[in-house]
Amino acid sequence: MALRTLESLGELSGKKVIVRCDLNVPLDGGTITDDGRIRASLGTLRELTAAGARVIVISHLGRPGGEEKPEFSLAPVATRLGELLDAPVAFAADTVGHDAERAVDALEDGQVVVLENLRFHGRETSKDASEREEFATRLARFGDAVVEDGFGAAHRKHASVWELPKLLPSAAGRLVQAELEVLERLTTGEPQRPYTVVLGGSKVSDKLGVIDALLPRVDRLLIGGGMLFTFLKAQGHAIGKSLLDQDGLDAARGYLRQAEERGVDLVLPTDVVVADRFGADAAHQVAPIDAIEATPAGADGIGLDIGPDTAARFADLVRGSATVFWNGPMGVFELEPFAAGTRAVAQALTEVDGLSVVGGGDSAAAVRQLGFSDDRFGHISTGGGASLEFLEGKALPGLEALGWEQA
Repeated sequence: MALRTLESLGELSGKKVIVRCDLNVPLDGGTITDDGRIRASLGTLRELTAAGARVIVISHLGRPGGEEKPEFSLAPVATRLGELLDAPVAFAADTVGHDAERAVDALEDGQVVVLENLRFHGRETSKDASEREEFATRLARFGDAVVEDGFGAAHRKHASVWELPKLLPSAAGRLVQAELEVLERLTTGEPQRPYTVVLGGSKVSDKLGVIDALLPRVDRLLIGGGMLFTFLKAQGHAIGKSLLDQDGLDAARGYLRQAEERGVDLVLPTDVVVADRFGADAAHQVAPIDAIEATPAGADGIGLDIGPDTAARFADLVRGSATVFWNGPMGVFELEPFAAGTRAVAQALTEVDGLSVVGGGDSAAAVRQLGFSDDRFGHISTGGGASLEFLEGKALPGLEALGWEQA
């Protein structure tokens, strides 16, 4: 069954449309440090307001555990959304209470209100379907239709994602539609070659499903981040006190064999940046992968980034690809001495003559923190975990609720 899109909802002028966004942005106190997810929602919201809809935005932020915690309020998000839309955006201090009712009733055609954090209510994330249904029913009374545009939450069976779209006419927003189109090109379509996947992050075991799904499809698999040390250990290298995913060792050995059998170029670093401890001011130096414990830090050395030779090689391979999917930083990019590998891969992605996809989560945070604008990449996923589960071939409740079936 095809995904229901905005066109299926018909004329929306004067109708109240609930839009489930993913506005789960990082906050430093009340200051938004990365508004990428808010910006990603603008296309759908502008289309709806231009059509004369009365828009009720709902979202989660953080994990308040079903309690009203001021540090997780969506009030700063509503303010920033208004700035980006260049239009007034109202904010309701509750989600399904009297303030929300008054704010929704006050809407006029083309106006927007943001309701308070969905996760201030435990029933949003409850494992009890009847509790989720009760909360979804209370949300549904505000609207005539539902638009699901929070791809980052599409893998969650939560009330606003799974139950709510079944209670009213519902459709995917433009963001979800775009995410799906790109991810299908990476999995079920015929991607242009060479097709390169770059994986980072901490643990091999976190990426098992993705590697299983993509290894048969790609030409190159580049491994960086903390997980690279599990692969090096699997090859017999001494890695000091670098991150080791003990449970992923056998899997790493298996992937090395599979890649050779399939003719996939599984590329591991040839050098790494080794520090004597974890910290921005730690003493560090570049070492070949067979000499990590020969650095001054010895057996206490910690690998915190790919080395310059590896970064240059990874960048060349990325630039020479026609399709690239990248998920996971190459090192501890938050600390400047260990950001060079991630920066090199990000820069190379901006130079790809083809489809370049940044796979959400830490990768999206990294490119923005390192000063890259979103429009320099083919697509920056807002999904994180949802993107990875899609690539693994898992069913996403948020898409199934909109009529979509995975091939």
